[in-house]
Amino acid sequence: MPASNSVELLLLRHGIAEERPGGLDHPDRALTARGRQRTQAVIAALVSRGVCVERLITSPYRRALETAQIACEAGLSPQLEPHPWLQPGGAAASLVQALSGRVGLVGHEPDLSDLACSLLGLVPGSLALRKAGVIQLQGSGGSWQLQALLRPGLLLGSDAPA
Repeated sequence: MPASNSVELLLLRHGIAEERPGGLDHPDRALTARGRQRTQAVIAALVSRGVCVERLITSPYRRALETAQIACEAGLSPQLEPHPWLQPGGAAASLVQALSGRVGLVGHEPDLSDLACSLLGLVPGSLALRKAGVIQLQGSGGSWQLQALLRPGLLLGSDAPA
């Protein structure tokens, strides 16, 4: 999947959310208190390491939107844009084709890791993104490179499960 311009792409999975009612997904599921706290800590760790994006595009689902709002409040990005193509099962790959510069996408699994696999030419499922985890990619001239795959525990200096 070609990148028309140079792109630094940060993929951020939403934080820990409320349980699925009846086992079904729901767009209004909020972050839990633990999810909010872990997400704030992960974003603070990224920002303290100089990570920032010009635009942050997010799924309109509540848990992703809350994650993106936390990121903006912490200084990861000055601009937040909800986009329906980032909701579960959306067309995130189509969105990436039009990007340039430093951009973050906040969304869901397996969509984000499958997007990264597709860009990198890997078999779907080769990468997995934990809640509040990050994948950083660099794209230029149709070629993509993996810069980082970070689980929250690594960013926060703990081996605790994410």
